[in-house]
Amino acid sequence: MPVLKHIVVQNFRNIELQELDFCGNVNCISGNNGEGKTNLMDAIFYLSMTKSAFSVTDRYNFRTGTSSFAISAEYAMPSGLDQRFSIQVTDGGEKKIRHDDKLLSKISDHIGILPVVMVSPSDISLVSDSGEERRKFVNSVISQMDREYMYAVQLYNRLLVQRNKYLRDGGCDDALLDTFDAQLSDLGDVIYRRRKDLVDKLNPIVGSYYTRLSSGKENVLISYKSDLHRSSLSELLSSSREKDRVLKYTSAGVHRDDFIFEMGSFPIRRCGSQGQMKTFLVSLKFAQYELMKNSYGFPPLLLLDDLFDKLDMDRTSNMLQMVAGTDFGQIFLSDSNKVRLQGIVDNITADRTYYDTSGGCFTKL
Repeated sequence: MPVLKHIVVQNFRNIELQELDFCGNVNCISGNNGEGKTNLMDAIFYLSMTKSAFSVTDRYNFRTGTSSFAISAEYAMPSGLDQRFSIQVTDGGEKKIRHDDKLLSKISDHIGILPVVMVSPSDISLVSDSGEERRKFVNSVISQMDREYMYAVQLYNRLLVQRNKYLRDGGCDDALLDTFDAQLSDLGDVIYRRRKDLVDKLNPIVGSYYTRLSSGKENVLISYKSDLHRSSLSELLSSSREKDRVLKYTSAGVHRDDFIFEMGSFPIRRCGSQGQMKTFLVSLKFAQYELMKNSYGFPPLLLLDDLFDKLDMDRTSNMLQMVAGTDFGQIFLSDSNKVRLQGIVDNITADRTYYDTSGGCFTKL
């Protein structure tokens, strides 16, 4: 598995310039809220996924008064060799990614090289926000394991933008729409099958983790909602063509998919407490972790940001027992309570590193 040994972060959020070394098991980041714990976690995530786990646009990632940021790191790779990865982003939108000294021609070629799973308080948006957030999550999960899916989503979205623009401009050429629809249908079928397969695989694993975390108190389920349940995308686009011309956008397709999180046959967003929602989201991310580990043959990096928030002691204890098991690899864990963090982790492993955070500066303890 890739193990993060050393990282250099420059001008990312409130971090001016920091170099940190990590151990191969549990790395703990403590500090008060707003000091930079989550920013470091996000820098590690960014180097894996080429985007922030929180910010939609990069302009929010530049340190105040700067016009670029850079993240570089050294990983021990599964091959047994150390490799250096770096990414540099400027406010003009240019993004350069290097593997050792080789500049990548396509950003997408980097996705999946450094697999990562992040659990954070912001995950609540998967429950409370629109289906777009859940589609992004599903796309992120599958794309790290399946490059064909990633390319299919990218091309589908580009074609969808073009079709919608044509509809807005009053396009009425059926031959051109036929061309759009044929390409969208092929891609949409690929996306639909992969998403359905993911949900089928996730459900028993999420249920198992939730049962262990909650001591069997509730049952949870993920339901996949898609237009393609009732017909092929080709048929849907054909039957809705006149409607689309009136609406001036594409009204059917996998871009409308949603994933409904349920507890006891009711949407968890309506009947779940904060603790139950947090337990479900942790279960979902741990299930993602397990699927990715099985796909790669080694565990991905696990980022647990402010993990103990909104969990009672029983659920916290159950979760830590799972993390302490042999199924997990390198872990980054943040908490505002340094004493609590050390007390917990000292009982889990002897292979641990502690950093305290203040104003974007990290001090090794």
